[in-house]
Amino acid sequence: MSGPESVVVLGAGSWGTALAIHLARQGLEVRLWGRNPDAMKAMAEARCNQRYLPDAAFPPSLTPTSDLAGAVQACDSWLVAVPSEAFREVLGALAPYRSEGSVLVWATKGLEEHSGQWLHQVVAEELGVNFPCAAVSGPSFAKEVARGLPTALTVASTTPGVAERVAEWFHGECMRVYLSDDILGVQLGGAFKNVLAIAAGISDGLGFGANARAALITRGLAELMRLGEAVGARRETLMGLSGLGDLVLTCTDDQSRNRRLGLALGRGDDLDSALAAIGQAVEGARTARMAVSKAAEFGVDMPICHQVHRVLYTGVSTIEAVGELLGRDQKPEF
Repeated sequence: MSGPESVVVLGAGSWGTALAIHLARQGLEVRLWGRNPDAMKAMAEARCNQRYLPDAAFPPSLTPTSDLAGAVQACDSWLVAVPSEAFREVLGALAPYRSEGSVLVWATKGLEEHSGQWLHQVVAEELGVNFPCAAVSGPSFAKEVARGLPTALTVASTTPGVAERVAEWFHGECMRVYLSDDILGVQLGGAFKNVLAIAAGISDGLGFGANARAALITRGLAELMRLGEAVGARRETLMGLSGLGDLVLTCTDDQSRNRRLGLALGRGDDLDSALAAIGQAVEGARTARMAVSKAAEFGVDMPICHQVHRVLYTGVSTIEAVGELLGRDQKPEF
């Protein structure tokens, strides 16, 4: 295999751990970094992530660590898999270790909430506009990647050769990787599908059935396409793995935290108790604010995302939100 011999995965939650396991199986030397020394010591001793992926044993070439400087200095390239709220902080910690040949890849899905920036814009601010980077996205649950089940992803980069280089890390018997230079479109699909998954979960939590779920997925895709057109993403990207593929997966399977949040809300739980029960970051809850903001900024109609935001943050009931969606004026489908 060409490309870097070592990668540090930053973020030891379920997704970061699954990616680290996969890369180690691919023959790379992998360091998995997490900020909690006790948790990382426990992983090193148990040779698995007992909290999130207890049945996925670590390959011999995977080393858990809480030593950020040591891990970053020992590895050629960096894969960031932390929640979006921690993304800038992690990049800031990486900045002093930039060197020729380094590559940054992120598997984080979302936008920076306080600034409304896309993650590639955060990378440019923290590491420089010419720093080689790529985004990895697509329909992928951590448990299935860790188990070695078949998965397809998209790697997007605007730096020549970087997407190909990163794809070599991931591509193997159980994973197929496609290349793109539409880094904005790949991020858009990966971020905003989470908001739509909350909507699908609410619908199912209310008992509205398969017809309603299919309608939400289809009209949710229309919202993604409208926003994509407004910001300059490609339609074909949003019809691909990181758009439609991830949307369908996240809206239809209870492994999705965003869908589970919607299910809880539809059954009558309040937001705080639903989030506490899930116990991990639910990106769609934060991204709902960004959806409303981006829709207003670009003059795009995103009624499903708007109603999810109202349920989450303005006290509107799920039934009232559904009623407003169904009561909208008739219009052409396209």
